[in-house]
Amino acid sequence: MYYYKLSIIGSPLEPFTYHSSKILQRGAEVSVEFNKRIKRTVVLETCIKPEFDTSEIIEVHEEYYSEKQFALAQFISSYYICSLGDVLALMTPFSTSVSDENSVDWECGKQFSIELSRKQNQALNFLKQHKVSLLFGDTGSGKTEVYMKYFEEILAMGKRALFLMPEISLTPQMSERLKVHFGDLFVIWHSKLTPLQKKKALQKIYSGEAKIIAGARSCLFLPVKNLGLIVVDEEHDESYKSSSRPRYNARDIAIYMGKLYDIPVALGSATPSLSSYVKFPHARLKGGHFVSQKEFVYEKAPESLTPLIENSLRETLEKEEQSIVFLPTRANFKYLVCGDCGHAFKCAFCSVGMSLHQHSRALKCHYCNFTQAIPQVCPQCQSSHLVSSRLGTAEAVKNIQEFLPHARIEQFDRDTITTANKLKKALKRFNDKESDILVGTQMLSKGHDYHDVTLAVVLGMDNMLNMGDYRAREKALSSLIQVAGRSGRAKDAHVIVQTFNEDFFKSYIENYELFLEDEKVFREELYPPFKKLCRILFAHKNGAKAQEAMREMEANLRAFSNVEIVGAKKCAIEKVANKYRFEILLRADKSTDIIKAVKTSKVALAEVDMDPIEFG
Repeated sequence: MYYYKLSIIGSPLEPFTYHSSKILQRGAEVSVEFNKRIKRTVVLETCIKPEFDTSEIIEVHEEYYSEKQFALAQFISSYYICSLGDVLALMTPFSTSVSDENSVDWECGKQFSIELSRKQNQALNFLKQHKVSLLFGDTGSGKTEVYMKYFEEILAMGKRALFLMPEISLTPQMSERLKVHFGDLFVIWHSKLTPLQKKKALQKIYSGEAKIIAGARSCLFLPVKNLGLIVVDEEHDESYKSSSRPRYNARDIAIYMGKLYDIPVALGSATPSLSSYVKFPHARLKGGHFVSQKEFVYEKAPESLTPLIENSLRETLEKEEQSIVFLPTRANFKYLVCGDCGHAFKCAFCSVGMSLHQHSRALKCHYCNFTQAIPQVCPQCQSSHLVSSRLGTAEAVKNIQEFLPHARIEQFDRDTITTANKLKKALKRFNDKESDILVGTQMLSKGHDYHDVTLAVVLGMDNMLNMGDYRAREKALSSLIQVAGRSGRAKDAHVIVQTFNEDFFKSYIENYELFLEDEKVFREELYPPFKKLCRILFAHKNGAKAQEAMREMEANLRAFSNVEIVGAKKCAIEKVANKYRFEILLRADKSTDIIKAVKTSKVALAEVDMDPIEFG
């Protein structure tokens, strides 16, 4: 009889011991009975017979995890302080039932050859000379062509490449370009694929037919043999960071995989994160393919559709050109408040204001999705004087339609674009000039190509700039540059920025490099990339229990003099989904010091977020 330590896939629990009459390899996927249920588990290692009785392994599957997948899983488990079972649940195993690499080869120039400019060739050569590098390229400077040429060279060497994009909103136009050039050797992978689409894509990955796998962060955990390159596009994007356990950052995992597989990793962005800018050598790709000019107009006004904006939208429509309007808020309005007594309508389960959705006649919580009918009177003073604040996309669409009744307006946010197919169709309508104005949230800025946009209206910058986050300046400026970059691709364009902080934006809007250099001075000795941060969350339906757990762990952490407790308090949003939340923020020079302190001090309710990006 042989005894094995097994990790239950998707479980936060420690490994368990089971036995089998078969010799099993490390990484084999097997089924066992656990708490009267059949669970899939992974063999971690053999062990000696324990003193207690063990159950038998029921079934050995065809699936297995490679040694490199194991090494990656152990790193994620250790660095992000979570169970191995949690990490293994992210991964797609290999299969013994599928034959390995097939004979499909890439012949350079088979479809058509990509010709790079002198600057692009210099950038590509720079990327090839470094294990990890950053392609800092302005919007429209041709980063995609550089990536595609790099892919060609990797494929010519008989290797494969991963191409990470922040979320599915990036995939339609990018995947079309890759599909045209690389044909059946290209496959897309993301969470919105149907089970059948996933099955077909996985078959091509297993067989080796898929040479370039593109998609969101889950791409990193696919069973890809003979990997030769990882490209992380829009590396600054927050959606690379997982908001649930394990709270990994896909960009950072890609960099670790580069070391593990001994392959190059290329990061790319028009507005790179300060962290990547400081840590890695960069190739600067300035300017663009477009000879058009952009004029920035700053308007000191609260978040609203002012006469200047209305007139600009009207003039653009009359010239039969297109406009985009950016707001950080979806719905009609962010908040509903009584105009007489000031009562705010908050979620019953979260300590946040409800968003007003007039189309569905409801107030909705964007944290837990709790929904209620729009009230007609204030429950405190019975006044019917209810006031909405913080304009949202749906209200902006409604208002624009009132003063431009013949305009064809698209709402472009998560309320309306719920599938990849809807996204594809909305973009096609806009590029085919079947719609005149796109009104949307961050989705607008995500690398889409809008051919005929001559007006970009940007609202809500001051709200972003005033957030309680050490990266607020970086996020606000990056958003503005990304949105502005969608305009002026074929003709001269105007960008209207509604802000009371004109001096800040004006100083850096056309020189993001200068901003990064200035921001380095601001962050030194306090924030990443010069310091390491860790946020520890405690949530419970009983607020006293959550607070007690926080205080217990805070006391434990005081034993570690090399780790600073920045604060231990209620979360900014104290209650979410009917659970009260508390947090501890830690700071140290080295991540190893934080990891050691947290692992030693951890209590049952603690949820660890290494390198946090969310402080709200």
